[in-house]
Amino acid sequence: MTTENASTESKLNETEKKRALSGLTLAELTDFVSELGLPKFRAKQIHSWIYAKWAKSFDEMTDLGQELRAKLNEVATIQFLKLAHLEVSRDGTRKYLFELPDGQLIESVLIAFEDRDSLSACLSSQVGCAVGCTFCATGYLGFKRNLTHQEIVDQVMSIQRESGQRVANIVYMGQGEPLLNTDTVISSIKTLMNSVGIGARHITVSTSGIVPGINDLAAANLPITLALSLHAPDRATREEIVPITSKYPIHKVMEAMHDYVNTTRRRVTIEYVLLEGVNDSEEQARMLAELVKDLHCNINLIPFNPTMNKEGQILYQRPDIRTQKRFRDISGRTGKTVTIRLERGTDIDAACGQLHNKFLAAKN
Repeated sequence: MTTENASTESKLNETEKKRALSGLTLAELTDFVSELGLPKFRAKQIHSWIYAKWAKSFDEMTDLGQELRAKLNEVATIQFLKLAHLEVSRDGTRKYLFELPDGQLIESVLIAFEDRDSLSACLSSQVGCAVGCTFCATGYLGFKRNLTHQEIVDQVMSIQRESGQRVANIVYMGQGEPLLNTDTVISSIKTLMNSVGIGARHITVSTSGIVPGINDLAAANLPITLALSLHAPDRATREEIVPITSKYPIHKVMEAMHDYVNTTRRRVTIEYVLLEGVNDSEEQARMLAELVKDLHCNINLIPFNPTMNKEGQILYQRPDIRTQKRFRDISGRTGKTVTIRLERGTDIDAACGQLHNKFLAAKN
C-alpha cells in the first residue's frame, strides 16, 4: 500500500488528526474502542447512534457518560463527507458533489420516484474511471484512484444526514467501474446490509463487463442484482462506445453473466443506453434479443442524457420516443421484460460525471 493510499484508508481528519467513525463496521468500531481501553459493548452503542439514529455528534449519545463523550471528542469524529456542491432537480432528485479527505471529488445521487415511497441512492466506487465509455462524462475525468470501503458507505450516510430521509435502495452506478474495485465494493455491500440496514435485494451493482470482477462477485454469492452495461449487441459497435470490449469481448462477458446466474440463481439486468444512429436500429434490437434469449434477465433501455466531451461537443443524441418504443418491442420479442427508464434529474447535470466536470471547469 502506498503512503497516499494508507493516508486515505485511515481517513484521519487532516487538521485535527481525529479518527472518522462514520462508515466503519461494527468490528472496526470494536477494535477502536478496545484501543481506547473501553469495553466492547461501547462499540455497539456508538454503532447504533451512527447508523440507526444518524447522530451528528458524540454529545447526542446520551447513554454514554459525559466523561466518555469528552474523551471521544478528543480522538474521533463522526463527521461525514464534506459537501462541495448540491443541486436539486424539479423532480426532487438531489445531486451531490462530495470532497474526500485528500481533496478528490466524487458524485452521488438521491432519486425519488412518484410511483414508490422508497428512495434510491446512486454511489460512486472510484474517483474518475478508466473504462472510458464515450457517452459517459466520467470517462473524461480519467482514473484517479479507488474509493475505500469507508468512503463508499459514507456516501449513503452523508446523503441521509443531508436530506433527512432514509435510503432504501442502492445502485453502484455512479463514477467509476465497481468491478475494478471489487473487494472493496463487496465489503461495502456487507456494511450497507449489516450496519445501514439495506436489504441485499435492494442493492444493484453495475459493470461494463469486467469478467474477473463478475466471477469474483458470483463467488461472493450475495443476493444482490448484477447489471451489465451492454449498450451494443455487436462487437464493432460496442468497442467503439465501450472501449474495454477489446479486452473483454462480448462472448466472454456473456459467458460470465450466464455463470453468475447459474451460481447465484439471481436474475440480472441488461442496461442499454440508446444513442441515435449508433445502437438503436431495428437490426441491433433483433441482435440484442437473440444475444440474451437464454439469459435470465430483464432489459433496461436508457434514453441518452446528453453530455459534452472536453472540447464542449455533444457527441451523441437520444433517439425519439417512437424509435425507443420500436427498439423496446423488438428486443423483447423473446419474452424478456423490457422497460424504458424514467428520466430523473435531467435539469441538474444528473448524468455521471457532469457535475464533477462542471465544477472543475468553474474552478479553472
